Amino acid sequence: MNDNALNANVGLKLRGLRLARNIKQADAAKDLGVSPAYLNLIEKGKRVMPFPLLWKALRYFDQDPEQFMSTLGEGRVDEALAKLLDEPLLKSLDIDPESLQSLSAEPKLAGTVAALFNLYKNTRTQLENVLAQLNVEERTRAQGGLGGNGAAPGVRFDYSPFDEVSDFLEKHRNYFPELEEQADALRRDVRLERQLTSGQLIRLLEERFGYRVLFDDPSPSGSSVVRRLDPEERTLTLSPFLTEQPLKFQIAASIGLLVMDREKLLERVLDAGRMRHGETQRLIKVNLANYFAGALMLPYGDFFKEVQRTRYDVELLSSIFGSTYETVAHRLCNLSDPKRPGIPFHFLRADIAGNISKRYSGTGIRFASGGGSCAKWAVHLAFLNPSQLTRQYSIMPDGTAYFCFAKVQLQPIEGSIVKGTAYSIGLGTHAENAKYLAYGLPTTDLRKDAIPSGISCRFCERTDCNQRAAASYRFAFAFDEYTKKDCFFSPILVHEKADKAEKDRGHGAHALHAANGNGTDGSEKDDLLDKTSRRRKGGDA
Repeated sequence: MNDNALNANVGLKLRGLRLARNIKQADAAKDLGVSPAYLNLIEKGKRVMPFPLLWKALRYFDQDPEQFMSTLGEGRVDEALAKLLDEPLLKSLDIDPESLQSLSAEPKLAGTVAALFNLYKNTRTQLENVLAQLNVEERTRAQGGLGGNGAAPGVRFDYSPFDEVSDFLEKHRNYFPELEEQADALRRDVRLERQLTSGQLIRLLEERFGYRVLFDDPSPSGSSVVRRLDPEERTLTLSPFLTEQPLKFQIAASIGLLVMDREKLLERVLDAGRMRHGETQRLIKVNLANYFAGALMLPYGDFFKEVQRTRYDVELLSSIFGSTYETVAHRLCNLSDPKRPGIPFHFLRADIAGNISKRYSGTGIRFASGGGSCAKWAVHLAFLNPSQLTRQYSIMPDGTAYFCFAKVQLQPIEGSIVKGTAYSIGLGTHAENAKYLAYGLPTTDLRKDAIPSGISCRFCERTDCNQRAAASYRFAFAFDEYTKKDCFFSPILVHEKADKAEKDRGHGAHALHAANGNGTDGSEKDDLLDKTSRRRKGGDA
C-alpha cells in the first residue's frame, strides 16, 4: 500500500465511523482539537493522519485500534509485504524475507504491520518538515545573537551528531597529544619505516595484538563493508578489493581502535564530557581511530619537518610518505602542537553534486549547518578541471579573505567513475598565509583578485551574486516584475527601483497635464511614448 492509498484508506474509514455515529464534521473536529478544514482534508485522503491524532480519533469513535489497523491492509497483504521488503529501515533491522513472508498466514497482523509502518513513515516526514521549518525560523531569529525580546537564541533543531563531532574536534583544535604519543611509541617499539606497507601493518597487528587478518569476498547481497574488526574472534576481515593505500589506512585505523580500547583513551579524551546525542561518542571514537591512523602513518615530527621543507605541497608529501592526497590533507589539519604549530587550515570534502561529506574549520570559517555551501568555493570549482589543482583567493561578506586550493580525487571501480567515487578535497587558510605555501598565488590587490563568496545562498548577504541559487534569509525577498537582475534570487534594492518609480511619477504627471489640455499635442505624445519604448528596449535612437 503506497502512502497516498494509505492516507485515502485511513480518511475514508474515519469518515465512515463519524457518519455511522451521526456526528457532524465540525463537532468531531472540535472534540479532536483540529480545525474542520483539516479534518475534511484528512477524510479526503489529502493529509497524513499523525499517530497521536489517529489514536485520539479511535478512542473518540470507540474503535479498537488493532481491528481498525488490520482492516487497512485487507486485500493487499502480498502487495504490502512486497513493499516492506524494499524498505531500508527493515533492512537495517535485519528482518529477512522468510520472517516477513511468514506474516502472510496472518492477514490481519500483516495488514496492521504494513499500515503502522507506513503511518510511521508519514509521521516522520511530517516531523522532519516541521523541524526544518522551526530550524529556519530559529536561525533567522538568532542571526543577530539575542532575539528581539532579549531572549537567548533557542536550541538548534538540526544539530546532528555529526555537527556535535565537528564542534568537538574544533574545540580541541583537532589535536590530541595522547594519540600522538601512543602512535610514536608504537612506531619506535617496532621500528617502522617512513613509508609503511600493508604487510608491515598486518605483521604488527598479528604479533603485537594477536589478531588474524582475513581477506574475504563481500557478501552475496552486495554489501559495501570493507573492514570488520571482531574482538571476540580476534580477527580483522578486509575486502580483497582494497588497493594498497586505503588498505593501509583501514589496518592502521583498526590498530587505533585496539589501542584506544586497551589504554582507555576515549574516556581520557572525553573527560566525562556530556554529549547531546547518543551516537556522538561512537562517532568521536571513529574519528579518533582515524586520527591515530594518520599519526601512525605520518608521524608528527617527521611529517612537520617535511611540511616545512616542501611548503605544504600536498602532492609531494603524498609521494614522500606513500599516502593518499586526502590523508595528507587531513594530517595538515592536525598540526596544532604549541611547540610546533603549523598553518591553520579548514578542510572540505565534496562530491560533484556539491554535497559536503567532511568538514573541519581550523580557520574560523563558518559552514552552513545541514549541508550546502557557496558555489564560488574552490572545492566545487575543482570539478571543472579535475586533472589540475584549483587555486583562488576568496573574500567573505564581512571582509575576511582566504586562500583556498582543491584537487579532485577519482577512485573508479571496474574502470567506471560512476560505479566508483569522485571527491574534491579542499584546503583553505587565511589569505596572508598564502605566501608560505608552494601553491600560493601572487597578488598585488587582494580586494580585486579575491572571488566574492559566502557561506551558502540561504545565509549570504550578497545582493548581486550571479550564482545565487536561493533567496537569502538575511533580507526580505523583494521582487519587481519590471526590473530584472542577472540572477532571479538577487533582491531588488530600493535604489534599483527608484528610477522606475521616478519615471512612473513623471509619466503620470505628463498624462495628467495632457488631460487638462496643457503641454503636448497628439504627435508630441506619440513621440514621447516612442522614445520611452526605445529606452526600455535598450537605447534611444
